[in-house]
Amino acid sequence: MTAPDTGIDVTQLLLAWNTGETDARDQLMMVVYEELRRIAGGQLAGEKQGHTLQTTALVNEAYLRLVDQTRVHWRNRAHFFGIAAQLMRRILVDHARRRYAAKRGGGVTLLEFEDSITPRSKRGVDLVVLDDILTRLESFDADAARLVELRYFGGLTIEETAEVLGSSPATVKREWATARAWMHRELTRGPKT
Repeated sequence: MTAPDTGIDVTQLLLAWNTGETDARDQLMMVVYEELRRIAGGQLAGEKQGHTLQTTALVNEAYLRLVDQTRVHWRNRAHFFGIAAQLMRRILVDHARRRYAAKRGGGVTLLEFEDSITPRSKRGVDLVVLDDILTRLESFDADAARLVELRYFGGLTIEETAEVLGSSPATVKREWATARAWMHRELTRGPKT
């Protein structure tokens, strides 16, 4: 996941934003916008045609929430995209829950949970169910849940995830395999009664 080659260092813009430079925040958005669109597009790839939440709307909502982050001290590019992934997850799950409630179970958001970092629709997974399972994982292994969030919802690579988590790529790769296996088991087990 790399920003377009604009010659502008995302980390430097984030650090400038930390010091209160609003121009840096605005310039940052221009630099990262296409990457945020790519992540959002990947998240929405599993949606049926005519979905009411479009890529641009997801990016714009995530951006509004990102600039509203007053208590975040931005460390680097990977940290920024990690927070963006978390916000996109919340937006998508909230949207899916509203749709689910409105239709009483019809037309729920379906995504695939697989090894790739971008969801695709071969075998659909209800986004609300996925979020519930991820929340259960978080209750006993917050690090694994964060890893899944960064990889699945944020589209971060193994290396970028390792940077955000302060871990090695080998450890992230091993923990990703374990978390993915646990999530897959939970998803195929069906709803808890």
